[in-house]
Amino acid sequence: MTREKGTALILGGSGRFGRATAEAFAKAGWHLRRFDRARDSLPEAAMGADIIVNGWNPPYHRWAAELPGLTAQVIEAARASGARVIIPGNVYVFGAGSGPVLSESAPHAAANPLGRLRTRMEAAFRAAGVPTLVVRAGDFLDTRASGNWFDMVLTKRLDRGRLTYPGPLDVPHAWAYLPDMARAAVELAERRETLRTFEDVPFPGYTLTGRELAAALARASGRPVRARRMAWWPLRLARPVWPLASGLLEMRYLWAMPHRLDGDRLARLLPEFRNTPLDVALASAIGQADIHPDEPVARGADAALAQ
Repeated sequence: MTREKGTALILGGSGRFGRATAEAFAKAGWHLRRFDRARDSLPEAAMGADIIVNGWNPPYHRWAAELPGLTAQVIEAARASGARVIIPGNVYVFGAGSGPVLSESAPHAAANPLGRLRTRMEAAFRAAGVPTLVVRAGDFLDTRASGNWFDMVLTKRLDRGRLTYPGPLDVPHAWAYLPDMARAAVELAERRETLRTFEDVPFPGYTLTGRELAAALARASGRPVRARRMAWWPLRLARPVWPLASGLLEMRYLWAMPHRLDGDRLARLLPEFRNTPLDVALASAIGQADIHPDEPVARGADAALAQ
């Protein structure tokens, strides 16, 4: 019988990152605790845990009201328990005009509201001195319908041979296959004694232009795929009645800003780590359902906080 490697507390376990990391920790032989906001106390649930996976992520329009309080709760739980927190970082903290290579030492210079909120969240963990691991990635390729840009917008018309792309077709964009990102998080957690107190690890995943993505989808699907630019005006019209539209429009610059995540730090920490081949990852990600981009799809008491 394989000995358990530690205990991981999963916050937001039915959301994207929480679900993927829960699966990866379980597969690696860890004991899991899945937090339920309806019945559990975070300080009690965190006691004895080695890792706290912070998969909580409210919708964009609730970030300002909720992120500071959620961050403070996780910091206090980590401080009391001694657990290391794992956060799914994004590229928002860098801001418009950054890149094209985003490393762990790149300035967090975001000037837009959502970028500043994420910057302050990460800064709070660093200032608190609790062991923290930020695994930073671009947009997600998921293994099921989860309401991200890829399944809701880009491949919504893939059955008609169409890739609907939100930006210029020749601009490099960062992507992460969620099972790979979760696997990296677990392998880093198993080396936690060698990590810095605040460890920021960019996860390079895949860097693709719109045209390259269309070509890869054609290979993965076995049919021709033609890329077309997405129209943004429907989001502008929807902004008064759909709260998430403002956040999606605010982050539009990422589709026009060439960027990739620097993999040097990950390669130093996990020299044997290898990504799933792109065509294999895309084959598992296509054919997903229609859900709004970046809207949580989890159910139950923890749903509104799951990424």
